[in-house]
Formats: sequence, C-alpha cells, structure tokens
Amino acid sequence: MTEKEKNIIIEVHERTCREGKEFYRDPLTGNLVFTKTKHLRRGYCCKNRCRHCPYGYNPDAL
Repeated sequence: MTEKEKNIIIEVHERTCREGKEFYRDPLTGNLVFTKTKHLRRGYCCKNRCRHCPYGYNPDAL
C-alpha cells in the first residue's frame, strides 16, 4: 500500500470515528472495515488482526 493510499484510509477512518460510526467502506477495495470506535464499544479484542485494532493485536495496523 502506498503512502497516499494509507493517508486516504487514515483520513476516512478519522472522519468516521468523529461521526461516531462503527464502520466505513474501504475507498480502495469497497470492503466494510470496523473502526476503532466499534472495537472499543465491543470491549475486547477478537484476535482477527483488524486494521484499526486498539488492543495492539495487529502489527500491520495503520
């Protein structure tokens, strides 16, 4: 993933979290992605290497 693509995803994720939403559609793939907000509301790590895992489980997280 290029730096430009990472920046786009970070921007979309931050905006979605500010809006209090739990997921967004990835602008590159069209897949649904859980936000950090969703993970925190759930209250635990599911160990699925989620992109925005606030629990530190995904070493490849943005």
